[in-house]
Amino acid sequence: MDEREVGRLWDANAETWTRLARAGYDVYRDALNTPAFLAMLPEVGGLRGLDVGCGEGHNTRLVARRGARLSAIDISETFIRHAREAEERDPLGIDYRVASALRLPFADAEFDFVTAFMSLMDMPRVETAVAEVRRILKPGGFFQFSITHPGLDTPHHKNLRDAAGRTYAYEVGGYFDRLDGQIAEWTFSAAPEEVRRAVPKFRVPRFSRTVSEWINLLVAAGLVIERAEEPCPTDAVVAECAKVQDAQIMPYFLHVRVRKPARSAA
Repeated sequence: MDEREVGRLWDANAETWTRLARAGYDVYRDALNTPAFLAMLPEVGGLRGLDVGCGEGHNTRLVARRGARLSAIDISETFIRHAREAEERDPLGIDYRVASALRLPFADAEFDFVTAFMSLMDMPRVETAVAEVRRILKPGGFFQFSITHPGLDTPHHKNLRDAAGRTYAYEVGGYFDRLDGQIAEWTFSAAPEEVRRAVPKFRVPRFSRTVSEWINLLVAAGLVIERAEEPCPTDAVVAECAKVQDAQIMPYFLHVRVRKPARSAA
């Protein structure tokens, strides 16, 4: 599957995705993933940044509110339309563009930092996207991204729950099987049944890699791994949002920060 087909799929998802996410049904993002990502993010006040795969702009705006001067790209025109409409309602100075992560429309060494919230794992040829990020980073700049945890992003996975509905284990299989564009159909499980019945399921292309493959492609790109996290909700978070209890049993997300060497020639 090439990037054009990926773009068509995500553009078809974008209207429903935006509606449901803004209604509060993306609870894993809001209760766990994004707060953990922002807690790991270095100080960005006054820095020039790029958000890759920005979707409808929710997380981009959170980074902008930390004082960064942001541009953002997404391959979906519908997502960018929604992001620009939010920017018009509440301006934060974000420059949104429709673009592919495989061909970033920016000059070499233009940015102090790059973020990618839950977008890299949905891209074909992600090594090209990572090389593009390195190209547009200034020497010494950092790239922080989140992805679905490779240990769970497998062809077979099953949530095992006890009689009370609490997850006690995960069953996974096919970790070493490469998914290369196979489509998964799903929607936000926190949405009420009547909402889920009323909208089409998301059709999401999957491009799986093992943990070692992710590490090796970052090293091959000439980036230095600086930090990694596997967010786990606290008991207090679960008390506020019981839906994310299963993320205490198996990591749903992997966060990584890498840096372009300061003495880089490119």
